[in-house]
Amino acid sequence: MTSHAVNAPQFFLTAPSPCPYLDGESERKVFTHLVGEKAPELNDLLTQGGFRRSQNIAYRPACETCRACISVRILAEEFKPSKSMRRITAINSDLIATEYAAEPSSEQYTLFRAYLDSRHRSGGMADMTIGDYAMMVEDSHVSSRVIEYRVRKEGDGVAEAPTGKLVAVALTDVMTDGLSMVYSFFDPEETRRSLGTYMILEHIQRTAEAGLPHVYLGYWVKGSPKMDYKIRFLPQEQLQAQGWHRFEG
Repeated sequence: MTSHAVNAPQFFLTAPSPCPYLDGESERKVFTHLVGEKAPELNDLLTQGGFRRSQNIAYRPACETCRACISVRILAEEFKPSKSMRRITAINSDLIATEYAAEPSSEQYTLFRAYLDSRHRSGGMADMTIGDYAMMVEDSHVSSRVIEYRVRKEGDGVAEAPTGKLVAVALTDVMTDGLSMVYSFFDPEETRRSLGTYMILEHIQRTAEAGLPHVYLGYWVKGSPKMDYKIRFLPQEQLQAQGWHRFEG
């Protein structure tokens, strides 16, 4: 008689649906639940194996005819910013990044709503309510944090928390080998700041300063222009069938 560990995860497979990244392709995902006291450990192992987290679900592509989705992680301690990235960091030198427990706020949701309405009006998250947003942030059994980016104002650095304009937010998992950027959004009117790139750069610095090796960016989808930004952060590792392989462009 075969026995199984009570805490062993069970995996499930979704039905095919249209791919949101490549026209004419279908996507399927394999997923499991991240619950209980072992959730942080399981999240570490699955993320290192190419999974992503959404609330209390870990998933990865399991498409039958396509292998375009490739997991990417930046080598934080070796990272060398390009000239344009250094310029973006300089432009955003007036921002303060503050880390909090994974708790939502109405101010965050207002920014989230503006971001969706501007950038992803027809996407799968377009109809998310404030309750849906709260679940996205709070529904987690792993070590997750919210990082807010605010414009510095007089007195910041003395008060308990910055109070300047909120321009960007990142929901980030803290792992044993680095940080995993679960979801991020920003003020769509602050185009000059390139806030999406800046948040990644700030996470790289944060990770390197902690002496940890990796920033997980999720999937680079070959052939999808909106995902090309992920391979600009070098050096990085990409997950292939034989394991993680270094990529330098």
